[in-house]
This record gives sequence, C-alpha cells and structure tokens, in this order.
Amino acid sequence: MATTGFRRWIVVITTVSAAILELIDTSIVNVGLTQMAGNLGVTIEDISWVVTSYAIANVIIIPMTGFLQNFFGRKTYYIGSIILFTTASYLCGIADNLWTLVAFRFLQGIGGGALLSTSQGIMYDAFPPSQRAIASALFGMGIVMGPTLGPTLGGYIIDNYHWSWMFFINVPIGILAVFLCTTFVEKQPYEFNIDRSKIHIDQIGILLLAVGVGSLQYVLERGEADDWFDDHTILYLSIVAVIAIPLFLWWELKTKSPVMDLRVVGRNRNLAIGSILVFIIGYGLFTSILLFPLFAQRIVGYTATKTGNILIPGGAVALIMFPVVGRSMASGVSPRIFAILGYIAFILFCFMMSNLNADASERDFTWALLVRGAGLAMINAPLINQSISTLKPQELPTGIAFTNMVRQLGGAFGVAITNTYIAQRSAVHRSDLVSNLQPGDMLTTDRLNAMAQSLAARGVNALDSVTGAYRNLDAIISKQALMISYLDTFRLAGLFFVVTLPLLFLMQNKKMDPAAAKAAADAAH
Repeated sequence: MATTGFRRWIVVITTVSAAILELIDTSIVNVGLTQMAGNLGVTIEDISWVVTSYAIANVIIIPMTGFLQNFFGRKTYYIGSIILFTTASYLCGIADNLWTLVAFRFLQGIGGGALLSTSQGIMYDAFPPSQRAIASALFGMGIVMGPTLGPTLGGYIIDNYHWSWMFFINVPIGILAVFLCTTFVEKQPYEFNIDRSKIHIDQIGILLLAVGVGSLQYVLERGEADDWFDDHTILYLSIVAVIAIPLFLWWELKTKSPVMDLRVVGRNRNLAIGSILVFIIGYGLFTSILLFPLFAQRIVGYTATKTGNILIPGGAVALIMFPVVGRSMASGVSPRIFAILGYIAFILFCFMMSNLNADASERDFTWALLVRGAGLAMINAPLINQSISTLKPQELPTGIAFTNMVRQLGGAFGVAITNTYIAQRSAVHRSDLVSNLQPGDMLTTDRLNAMAQSLAARGVNALDSVTGAYRNLDAIISKQALMISYLDTFRLAGLFFVVTLPLLFLMQNKKMDPAAAKAAADAAH
C-alpha cells in the first residue's frame, strides 16, 4: 500500500539519505589513503585494506539481500543494517590501528550492502504505481549525488580536518535515519507473519558464495599490490575461488531452495547478455573513479578538494538527465536506445581523457566528465530495464541480485586490471624514455645544466647540485611514464566498451510489465 502525504516525503528523505551514505562511503576513503597511512604509521599498500575489506563485505552480502529481507522482514533488516553501518562508522573513526580499522570497515560493508536495493524498494512502495516514475527520478538523482559527493567531501575533510571525520559524518545522519525509518516506514503485510521455521536456509550455498566470491574479490583487490601469484595468499585464495565458485554454481542449480536461483540466468538471454554488459559498466565506472583523481593529483598537481570540485558539473548533468531518461522510457522510448547512447558517451569520455597531458586545464577535465555524467544517466536504468525485461515477477529478485553482484565484481576487476596495467605500462614507458637519453645529447645536457645551476643558486654545493639534477631528471621521466600509462589505461577501458557494444543489439527489445519496471528501477543505482 502506498504511503500518503507528509509521511511519504519523510520516507523519501530517509531512504535516499541512507543510500547516499553507502555510495559516499564507497569512494570517500580513496582520497584520504595517504593521510590515513601516515597517521597510522603504515604503508599505502597496507592502508588499501581499508578499501578491500569494505568491498569484500559488500560483494558477499549483496546477493543475499533478498533472502535476508524475507527472513528478517524488510523493515527490520533495513533498520538493523543502518544501525550496523552507523555503529561501524563511529568505530572506524576511533580506530587507533590498521587492523582494528579494517575489521570495523568490514562490518560497515556488511551494513552498507543492504542500503541501496532495500532503500529503493521501500521508497517505491511509498508511491502508487502511477507515480513511480517520480520515485525513480527522485532516487536516481539522489544516487548520482553519492559518487559525486564522495571524492569532493573526502577531499575537503582531508584538506581541513582529521581523516576520522570521513566516518564520523555518517553517525548523525544514520541516527536520524533509524529514527525516521522506525517512525514512518510501514511494514509489508508478510512481515507481520514471518514463520522462520518454514524458511529453508541454504547454508551450503551461503558458505560457498561467501568463500568463493570473497576470495575472488580479495584476489582482484590485492593481486597487483602483492605481485599476484608470487604471493602465497593470492595463490591459495585463487585456488579456493576456482574451486568454490564452480561448486556454488553447481549447488545453486541442484538445490531446491537456493540462496540465488541461477537457473533464471540460464534461461533468459537478456539477463545473461545484460550481466556481461553490467560487468563492463562496473569496470568502466570504477576505473574512471580511480583514474581521474590519480591523474589530476599526481600528474597535474591538483589538491584533493579541487579534484573533487571538478566532479560536480558532471554529477549535475547526470542529476538533470536522470528524470528526463525516466520520463522518456515511460513514454515508450526503447531502453536500448539510451543504453547505446550511454555506451557511446563512455567511449567518447575515454577517448577525451586519453588525449590529455600534464598541461590539461580544468576545462579539459570538466568537458570529459560532463560526457561521462551524461553517459551515466543514460546507461544505468535503461540497461537494467533491458536486462530484466523478460523475467517473470517471481524471477526479479534473483535477476536484480545477480546484476548487482556482477557489477560489483566488474568494479573489482576494473581496479585490479587498472592497477596492474598502469604498473606494467609505466615500466615499459620508463624504459623507452630512458633509452632515448643518449650521452652527449644537447637537450638532455642543457636540461641537466639548467637544473644544476638552479640548485646551485639556492646554495647547494657543486657535487650535490649535479646529483640533484640527475635525481630531478629521473623524477621527470617517472612522472612522464606514469602519465602515458594513465592514457593507455583510458584507451583500454574505451576498447572494452567498443568490443562489447554489439551485445546490446542481441538483447530482445521487449517492454516490461509494471512489476518488472518497478524492480528495474530498484536495481538502477
């Protein structure tokens, strides 16, 4: 039953705020890793566990959200998740050593994994079917704000306050969300009569899912930093993933009450193809979120705050276009058209970024990110709509959970392949640049002499001036090699989009029934 009047808008504010919290926390920490590492006295490689632990918890819990809602009741599970997320946020803020922070960050990921899909399901039930396009636009605009605000807010906090405030800001919002949800969110009829004794718990499936997908996420997150299979942990967990994931697939296809009914994927072409495309979208989104701040800060020299501010116009474009896309689809425009346009926009974004250099201006970045924002608005909901358009109503929870998990894994794959590719290409380009420095080359000699004279003018003795000049030249070469490797990585991302674009034409162009349309919007975050 739809909620009415003032209560409805309180539900909207509550659910959108909770979802934005989760999205902000997915990206806010990335800009503060250096400061966190210095404060805790650990290396950058070690502090990256703060990101890894959250991602592992997320990818494990996301495919189980449908089952957990049915088992505990949606409202109870939702409030419990917000409480866990908020409490873990506070504990992260007061953590005084790395591994305590990592443990609390894992708990935060478990709580956060439920907030997106559950938030939107609650909000949709607050609107009658005739007004759910409004709900889609409202939630879509809110969801776009999360990834935009994350780096911006994180950069501001890091530049002006202690890193712990990246976690403390969640606490008052979380407390308010719990109060509002308890007071204004209504239970569904089934929640009053849950007989847990009759609900079969797929313990084997849950165990295999957690072990297999968790191990895979760890390998993807940590592989490059730990030298891949030269590290025993990476090797062993790769073996575990190779064994556990096929066993999970076999078990879910065999058991009568699976935690995730994968038979749905096998018999629906749109969902199978759509999952591949969603994987690529996850790869592209996470890669662009990772690469742009690195390029802006390490190559161009922007501060964290300025880097975050440059993201705002692109987010604003997505914010404006989201309801336009929603209304157009409601009016009969094919989701495939928007998905294709969104794909093309991401290809163009990658092309634009791959042609920048250390002299790139703020305007250069802004135009590229505007294109990315437009692509983001045109591809999320339409692609999910198309992917689940052929599903029966009872198959929708599985389809949505599967696409969410695949997108998360696509993001992990994107981070892993990006870090590895940057490291490899940087080494190659550095070698090429060094090989072009010939003894006696006039340009090189003049540059070294100029740097040595500059150091000498500041009071450095002759020997140290020459040594410093060579050191500066080495730093210039390393920075140039790194910049070229970033450009190569944008080209690689664009290539992935180009290669998979034709798959969109293999999907059936079927209009969804109202139940599927509602569920599609639930997944489009």
